[in-house]
This record gives sequence, structure tokens and C-alpha cells, in this order.
Amino acid sequence: MKNNRIQEFFSKKFRSLLSNDPSGVPPWLKVIADGDTGGLFLPTDAPWVVHRDFGTLVGGIRALLVQALHPGAVAGVTSHSRYQSDALGRLAGTIRWLTVTTFGSFEAVASEASRVNRLHERVSGTFTEGSGNERNYKAADQDLLLWVHIAFTESFLVCHQLYATREIPGGEDAYVSQWARSVKDLGLIKTPSTKAELDALIQEYISTNSLRVDQSTKQVIAFIRKPGLPWWTAGIYRLLFAAAVASLSEQERKLLNLRSVPRWLIRPWTRFSLRFIRWVIGPESPIEQGALERLKRVGILPKN
Repeated sequence: MKNNRIQEFFSKKFRSLLSNDPSGVPPWLKVIADGDTGGLFLPTDAPWVVHRDFGTLVGGIRALLVQALHPGAVAGVTSHSRYQSDALGRLAGTIRWLTVTTFGSFEAVASEASRVNRLHERVSGTFTEGSGNERNYKAADQDLLLWVHIAFTESFLVCHQLYATREIPGGEDAYVSQWARSVKDLGLIKTPSTKAELDALIQEYISTNSLRVDQSTKQVIAFIRKPGLPWWTAGIYRLLFAAAVASLSEQERKLLNLRSVPRWLIRPWTRFSLRFIRWVIGPESPIEQGALERLKRVGILPKN
């Protein structure tokens, strides 16, 4: 009974942090539980397995670091985002998209994509390309959407492989090809379908000087390193940030000018810490449970 009370306390604190809701109940829980259809993924699909795991805590940090390598992405964040004044609110918005797209019904996924597309309509401006040329941009530009997508895909895949233990159904190619469904409603049609294609695309961005690190990038990286989270998260966040940096490729670390703790040292500590967090807050996920109950209610999964 005492352990249950401890788990309830820390579970509420943890979920309040990620959802930016004092109750600890994510506002999008009802969105995922409601609906009369299946969704993009089933529990046996690679994205479901990867995104239900706590390796995503590291993958999210890594994705932000990699995305910051593109000056267009940085321009959008610094000019049109509240990331410094409302870091938790922006985090909650990103987590909402990830969880609804992974676990929600087709209706919920379409609605969430419409929300993101409306936000993208307001994001435009100019930035300096890696070549030094000035360029106009919109958030819906295909090359910007593609960079954000492949940075996300690579990061969550790599961090799952390094720091989680569940086997990915179908392997890494299945994750890359299946997660591509998530961006179709955002207007991104051409995406990699294998890990080899994903790696080749990242190399193409690097070799064509599409990426650069300037003062704005450095400010974003500094914020990601110390995002002003509650004091009780400071120790674990430092570990998760170090794990994210260690998971970067040598090229990515060099571009970002970040030094890494050796993987052989950080990996076991990160795995232990993620298992400890899971134990502290309890094994059940209200989000996943809501999705499973919906799939049972509509007859896609057996009820017993």
C-alpha cells in the first residue's frame, strides 16, 4: 500500500511535468480513448513499441539537438516559438502530437494534424543557409518538414536501440517505414522507408551544406542543455542530456560542438535510470491503456 502511494505521488508529478497540467491527467487522454476507429498503429507495430518506452525521454532531447542543426528549423523556433518563456507548454504540445499520432484513432490523428498545420501556417520568415545565402521559408516547406521528420525518426530509433530493451517488431526498417505515416497529413509525402535511406538523407543534408551552427543555434542548444525545469528533475535531466549527446553520430556532435561521455559508461547508467523511473511511477500508462480499451471497444483487439 505504501509503495502504491509513492508511485501515485511520483506518477502525478511526472505526468504533470510532461502534460503541463497540474492534475497529472494529460488533456489528450480523452482524445486517444475516444473515437470509433483504429489508428495508424497497433500494439504490434514498431512505432507503438518504441514510443511506449522511456527511451523516448532521451530521444526527444536528441531530436531537438539534431533539428537545431538546420538554420530554417532554428529560425522557426526562435522567431515563432515560446520555447524560452513557456518551455513546458511547448513540450506538452510536442508530446501531444507524438502520443495522439501514435495511439489515437484515425479521427484524432487527422484532427491533431490539422492543429499542427494551422500552427505551421503562421510560421514564415528568412534565414541564412549553410552556404551563406539568405532564403525565405515557411514551416511547411518540404525540405524543412523532411529534416524535422528524419531528425525525429533517427533520434527515437537510435535511443531505443541504445537505452531500451524491447525488440522492435520488424526491426529498424519497420520503424522508419511505418513512422512515415505520421507525417502524411502534415503534407510530407516523400520520406525514407529504410534505415539506409534515412542515413543517406542525413548525409545529403550534411554534404550539401544545408546545416550550420550560428549564434542562434548555440542559444537553442544552451537552452536544451538547461531548460529551466523544476529543481527535482535537475539530476536526471543532466543524465538524459548526456545520454542524448552520447547517442549522436560523430558528425552530429562535431557540428554541434558537443563533447560526449563514452557510450560504454553512459549506457548502463541511463538504462538503469529509465527502469527506475518506470518503477517509481508505476508500470501502467493511462495513454496506452486508453488506446487499448478503444481498440477493444471497436473490435480490433479481443476484449479478453
